[in-house]
Amino acid sequence: MSDALDMRSRSKSGTAALRVPPVLTVVLALFALWYLAVVPMNVQETLTRAERAGVAITPDSALARRDTGNLALVVGNTHALGESWSLERPRLPAPHQVVSELYKSTWVEETTGRRGIVNSGSLSNRGLVYHAMVTLNATMVGFLIGTGLGILLAVGIVHSRVMDMSVMPWAIVSQTIPIVALAPMIIVVLYSVGVQGLLPKAVISAYLSFFPVVVGMVKGLRSPDAMQMDLMRTYYASSTEVLFKLRLPASVPYLFASLKIAIAASLVGAIVGELPVQKGGLGARMLAGSYYGQTVQIWAALFLAAALAALLVWAIGAAEKRTLRRMGMRP
Repeated sequence: MSDALDMRSRSKSGTAALRVPPVLTVVLALFALWYLAVVPMNVQETLTRAERAGVAITPDSALARRDTGNLALVVGNTHALGESWSLERPRLPAPHQVVSELYKSTWVEETTGRRGIVNSGSLSNRGLVYHAMVTLNATMVGFLIGTGLGILLAVGIVHSRVMDMSVMPWAIVSQTIPIVALAPMIIVVLYSVGVQGLLPKAVISAYLSFFPVVVGMVKGLRSPDAMQMDLMRTYYASSTEVLFKLRLPASVPYLFASLKIAIAASLVGAIVGELPVQKGGLGARMLAGSYYGQTVQIWAALFLAAALAALLVWAIGAAEKRTLRRMGMRP
């Protein structure tokens, strides 16, 4: 028995080891393409700065360069492209610039900044950690609201044909409305009745997150086959007993699959909800960067949002494995 367990653990570790090189290769390839893309994207500003420094540029007129393709400018001025990866306000920042901005906006700001947590005892509103926490709070509140609403709607749809025929189509139609257009309307309406702050952003997050939960839970609650349902009927089980003893346990894998999508959608909703409000959050940080041409700041906020989404999805995946293992299911 122990030998079998050892072989199984070795097999898992070997599989994990085999996955590392391909993933690392893809990541390195993406970074290489990113560095290459920086040159043509920033060539106009790079050549302008080189011309001011006295370097001969082809063509020598700024108007002519504006009408020339970026790739043609790169090919004709390979000697003057050294600053492509170090511009202060690049059109496309290089990866090392984004990493440097992330480091400055998180660790350096909180440890050495005047408003940082080390010197002031609270997170700096100039740092990305503060804005990430604002976004995370709205994301989690909206996710909980959307998940609860989605589960309740799914239960109603499964047990009521009227809800199935009426609510489900409206739930589908609701997802066709662009959230960028809907978010300002939600915020204005809620503000007019005195609701502001965290709740409007949470409502937008809930709007995006409830639909995946509804679809997944409806599929999960209907997953028990006819033999299982017939067996419950032979036990004279009520609808409530069927729900709690058969349908809900069977829907758990579907629920977790939906939650992974819902948490990412909830994060997107929180970020979009911060754009009209502009009172903190990663969305407000991105918008401020666009106002002042700070593309590096925008990309740093984007990467932090992506890392936050990955962390949330990983947390749900870990909870899924633990839950399914305790239920006797194979994760």
